[in-house]
Amino acid sequence: MSSLYRLIYTSFRKPECNEHEIQNILASCKKNNPKRDITGILLHSDKRFIQYIEGNKDEVVELYELIKKDSRHTSVNQRNFEAIDDRIFPSWEMGYKDLDMVQFNTDASVADQKTFNGIIKGELDFDDNALRILQLFFKMA
Repeated sequence: MSSLYRLIYTSFRKPECNEHEIQNILASCKKNNPKRDITGILLHSDKRFIQYIEGNKDEVVELYELIKKDSRHTSVNQRNFEAIDDRIFPSWEMGYKDLDMVQFNTDASVADQKTFNGIIKGELDFDDNALRILQLFFKMA
């Protein structure tokens, strides 16, 4: 059995969670995720978050427990949690995209950027519920 897992959750962004707070979230990811061997992506609009996290099962669960307590969002809802064979975003400490501003920010590899762009544009055909969740969120945001 694989110890590599992924978790996807959605939540509602609180109005006081401004761009400065988003930058704080990303700085925390950049600092802490490499130590935990966590990778993934954070998508956000002015009202919602969706985050895809991948890594060791125990680390993913521990991180999710911390995320649920974060005061910058509410109504945290786990959408997917399952064992995986390989990472989708192996070089991303936490890629992110502001869906209200058409920009994409990450220090990721070119391959991971191409994968992500294929996901959000619906160009890649996945037999994978977790990736369909990401695509649906992107279409709805």
